[in-house]
Amino acid sequence: MKKKRAIALAVAAALAVAGVARAQAQAIAKATAQLQPTKGSTVTGTAIFTQRGGKVLVEVKVSGLAPGAEHGFHIHEKGDCSSGDGMSAGGHFNPLSKPHAHFSTPDRHAGDMPALKADASGNASVAVELDVITVVDGPTGIVGRGLIVHAQPDDYKTQPTGNAGARLACGVIQKG
Repeated sequence: MKKKRAIALAVAAALAVAGVARAQAQAIAKATAQLQPTKGSTVTGTAIFTQRGGKVLVEVKVSGLAPGAEHGFHIHEKGDCSSGDGMSAGGHFNPLSKPHAHFSTPDRHAGDMPALKADASGNASVAVELDVITVVDGPTGIVGRGLIVHAQPDDYKTQPTGNAGARLACGVIQKG
């Protein structure tokens, strides 16, 4: 009887540890994107997306931008950078059919992100928590989507693009 109880306790402990490990893995789900220049551009960068409960921490570093300029930055619907000009990434990621707007407003595209503001050397970085996207599977999941740096600032008004202009860099958001 003591042996059966010991086995039952060991099994229960193993299941509990497995459940905690699974919950921790979901709590720290990550995705990354390597931004590569489109034809005629020198813009490159990296992005890391970390799921934190109901929000995603987005950390981006980009180089090769116009010094001192502001650039639109969005998640796009397709993880396809094959066209050379970034157009194969499609339009902004918008699974909830919302209008294009500033990333801080609740009624916006899931793909609306903060602008990249280049320093005097053409480098930009941003770290922001966003609440509409997820790194885990679901309707607002971003894994497999495109990430685009635009040539112009986003006006946050023009539908559906924000009038952000040509695409300078494209990356595919991947798990891990």
